[in-house]
Amino acid sequence: MRAKTAYLLADSCHNSLQSNWLVKNMDIVWLGHSAFRIQGEDFMILVDPFLRGNPSFPEAHFDTAIKGTTHIALTHGHLDHVGDTVEIAEKTGCKVICNFDLGEFLSNQGVQNLDVGNTGGTLPQGSFSVTFVDAKHSAALPLEPDTGRAAVGSANGLVFHFSSGQCVLHMGDTDIFTDMALINELHRPKIGIVPIGDRFTMGPAVAALSCRRFFDFDTVIPCHYGSFDVLEQTADGFLKAMEDQSDRVHVPKVGEVLTI
Repeated sequence: MRAKTAYLLADSCHNSLQSNWLVKNMDIVWLGHSAFRIQGEDFMILVDPFLRGNPSFPEAHFDTAIKGTTHIALTHGHLDHVGDTVEIAEKTGCKVICNFDLGEFLSNQGVQNLDVGNTGGTLPQGSFSVTFVDAKHSAALPLEPDTGRAAVGSANGLVFHFSSGQCVLHMGDTDIFTDMALINELHRPKIGIVPIGDRFTMGPAVAALSCRRFFDFDTVIPCHYGSFDVLEQTADGFLKAMEDQSDRVHVPKVGEVLTI
């Protein structure tokens, strides 16, 4: 993976990105918190599209960020991950990939184009597939009117296998667990998107241990930090804890395009 000196959210470079970079490469863009845009020649996936209300995301660029969306993929049912799924699905007609229980909830919110599965399942999407893997976390969404919260299935990580051969693991929100070794054995992801923010997920030191002990990533992208005050504000501690593998870590700015 290499980082281009360009930004999806800079209006001046958006057209050149669309016309020149997406034919032979796959681009990954961090949109702040755990939200990512993964784009190739015939797909544009938004993972956990929490944009409005995301302190790291410049909301004025909402339409730019969602333009051309073909798929939304959700790791789990918390508001800071489901985010703007309903609005984006309505605006773009994209397919929403999520676990079955979360899909039932979203269907009741008006989302029509759903592709649902559960832990261990793989959903083919043409030029890529999505596999639901374990994560150690919770999942629930508020009911409207304010009458409590609805359980919306398990929390997951998502493994993306692309026809070009790349494999990306978005861990979702999770702590470390020993079966991460099995995820690596089964899928061999070379790009890892890893939560490091602490409090609600692994902190920097434990996140680094999960990468070093259980995976053999070529590229590690930290996330779930720098957004809310209660989270880690930088990736410095994670970089330090990665020790001799720190050169595998790429810490993008929000909107920066990373090209595989």
